[in-house]
Amino acid sequence: MKPIYNKKNIKIYNDDFFDAINKIDNESVDLIFADPPYFLSNGGITCKSGKMELVDKGDWDKAIGLNYIHEFNRRWLSLCKSKLTKDGTIFISGTMHNIYSIGFCLQELDYKIINDIAWFKVNPPPNLSCRFFTHSTETILWAKKSVNAKHCFNYQAMKSIGDPTPGKQMLSLWKITPPKKEEKEFGKHPTQKPIALLNRIILAASKPGDIVFDPFLGSGTTAVASVLNNRKFIGIEENFKFVEIAIKRINKALIQIK
Repeated sequence: MKPIYNKKNIKIYNDDFFDAINKIDNESVDLIFADPPYFLSNGGITCKSGKMELVDKGDWDKAIGLNYIHEFNRRWLSLCKSKLTKDGTIFISGTMHNIYSIGFCLQELDYKIINDIAWFKVNPPPNLSCRFFTHSTETILWAKKSVNAKHCFNYQAMKSIGDPTPGKQMLSLWKITPPKKEEKEFGKHPTQKPIALLNRIILAASKPGDIVFDPFLGSGTTAVASVLNNRKFIGIEENFKFVEIAIKRINKALIQIK
């Protein structure tokens, strides 16, 4: 199987993760950002544009029991670990639906967790039941391949950005708004991450020319951030509709950096 897109050090595979991962060399990836299934499409409701909608992101996001979820997380995290360089790191985003399983898997697989980051979404949709606090954060776990890994952290770059105060040490509470309208000009993805979030992660934990890998690419935000920040990139996405969106976004980013 060849990449469906292979241009300017950007490779995209349109396939199932567990099939395509074998095309990536072991110990070749410097940084991974993963936005795996959250398994929250369970018949619940959410608020979108002021209206009630069922939470149904697709069959890929439906849970088949706790054992299935944990085994799925353990399997993909184990394969990702084999692709990291000895000093490589991984960021994983999630919610209460999957993040505790992921954290346990990281420990089972002898990753070393560096930080748990709370991404504050600033303007979240209200909860319609009024029977619990409004969900306004996602957790992002940052881990290195092993306890002895000498991971990359661009401390001064993060200090210059600051959060909440430029010039001060960046906190593990990140105030970043959801994707802007222009980030969805080629189409929407139900769990799309903002470019500002991926820019920060890539600038924090990699160097120009490093290889960034996203095992669940979606509509391509990690790829776009890699292009804009002079990183090489590999991505895997099973859904061709999202691959098409990602390719359009990547091509636009390549024009922007000329």
